[in-house]
Amino acid sequence: MIRPLPLFIGLRYTRARRRNRFVSFISASSMLGIAIGVTALITVLSVMNGFEKELRERILGMVSHATVQDHAGSLADWQDLLPQLETRPDVTGVAPFVRGEVMLTRGNAVTGSLLRGIDPQREPAVSRVASSLVAGELSDLTPGGWQIVLGSRLASELGVGPGDTVNVVTPEVRASAAGILPRIRRFEVAGVFSVDMAQYDGSLALIHLADAQRLLRMGSGITGIRLEFTDLMAAPERVRDIARSLPGTYRVSDWTMQHRSFFRAVAMEKTVMFIILMLIVAVAAFNIVSTLVMAVQDKQADIAILRTLGARPRTVMAVFIIQGSLLGVVGTLIGTGAGVALALNVESIVPAIEQLLGVQFISGDIYWISELPSDLRGADVGRITLAAIVLSLLATLYPAWRAARTAPAEALRHE
Repeated sequence: MIRPLPLFIGLRYTRARRRNRFVSFISASSMLGIAIGVTALITVLSVMNGFEKELRERILGMVSHATVQDHAGSLADWQDLLPQLETRPDVTGVAPFVRGEVMLTRGNAVTGSLLRGIDPQREPAVSRVASSLVAGELSDLTPGGWQIVLGSRLASELGVGPGDTVNVVTPEVRASAAGILPRIRRFEVAGVFSVDMAQYDGSLALIHLADAQRLLRMGSGITGIRLEFTDLMAAPERVRDIARSLPGTYRVSDWTMQHRSFFRAVAMEKTVMFIILMLIVAVAAFNIVSTLVMAVQDKQADIAILRTLGARPRTVMAVFIIQGSLLGVVGTLIGTGAGVALALNVESIVPAIEQLLGVQFISGDIYWISELPSDLRGADVGRITLAAIVLSLLATLYPAWRAARTAPAEALRHE
């Protein structure tokens, strides 16, 4: 089998036992550095993708894709709006709601809470609370029943469960013979939900829509209408269409308006992390420069003989480009394989390490999620692999150029 001369010599130099063991050590270090850098980059980006995916699903599982509200604060004609919104082909769920901030008390336990009045029949179409109940059912909420469903952390703080009672204290006050007193209403705990997000498990309480209207003295009005679309990414465009089609003046907002800064920050953080970790790969790749410079110095006589036998400078240059590129490609492929394997198994590896060390890396009391997710994407793997190989190729150019400029007579004089 006949192979091109530069490829044959470059592969032979790579396989040959070098007289200078230090050159061999630098070569191995360069290859290992590229492998570690690529592994870290693939793993970290996969974890960050997993965080972004989990947060988006959990946040949007509780936050509606869009909300229709009145500028005055109370939406009075909501019953006329519901049929208009339900008939739109891009809308899959419509649910009215009442929102208010209250305090919940049970004995000596007192905590703040976001109270939401819901329609138990419509709520499952716009949120995943119904599928996240660990006790009770949303259908247990009935008009005039004065029952409440609490987040799991909220119920734990109050020390209550289904069948217990809690007091709901509203910010409004009433005058009495004893003076000005806050408005208090006793509710029976009908259920507990857990969506694995401290923001909602620790603060959200649900009651029937009619009870919320009476408690917050809203009459027949509501705070707004929550909407669910077939495609959440198309929410901004759908919101503009709805705003133009509805009669009167309404404030129609979508989830990107509420969480745009958050998801933009996540995307920026992922970009910055990619650049930082790519610098690790770049440092390892440019160690190839040191390797090839020393290899060129070690092979001065070989280069001179090749030149005297008629090898062109570009042939000599190709020899060392192939030698250095092989180090980068092998290191990149090892790192890619290790990174993919680690990213696919990080969700089982991290719990094992936590159990072994007796620590918890991500506390649910502090962060929105308590597990380390991973979302491996082929586009990221391809981009990282290509970038590492390109950096390795660039690192070979200067040493190869120096080898091509070797003067045969000068090199052989010192042999």
